[in-house]
Amino acid sequence: MELLTKKIVMLRDIGIHGNLFGGTLMAWIDEAAAAYATEYCYTPNMVTVHIGELVFKKPLKAGQHVQIYGEVTKLGKTSITLMIDARKFNLYSREETSVCTTSITFVRIDDDGTPTAIGDTVRKNHEDAQRKVALAN
Repeated sequence: MELLTKKIVMLRDIGIHGNLFGGTLMAWIDEAAAAYATEYCYTPNMVTVHIGELVFKKPLKAGQHVQIYGEVTKLGKTSITLMIDARKFNLYSREETSVCTTSITFVRIDDDGTPTAIGDTVRKNHEDAQRKVALAN
């Protein structure tokens, strides 16, 4: 998985139970994944169409660092699906602990909001990357 972004949990992000709001983490995931999908597909015209089940495994507290990782799991004709893993990062030990996982799908759209094909260059780059992964394993 590739590192997409880093965040620090701030007091403004904390709910009444002393943990990061789940909705805040969801927004961070959506933003990081959207940025990655638009770069991967060479277009700003991507919209979120589906977020899979979000599994909140551990709470996050104020001051903790979060690193959000992602990887492409599927490239369709008009869509791209990513697997996302948000991890708590311990500054002292450098240890990462998964705190939330999900999948997220984006669709490329035209100016009218109609799904439109992802370009051939993106497809070729994706196939090349898949081959490299297969050869490495």
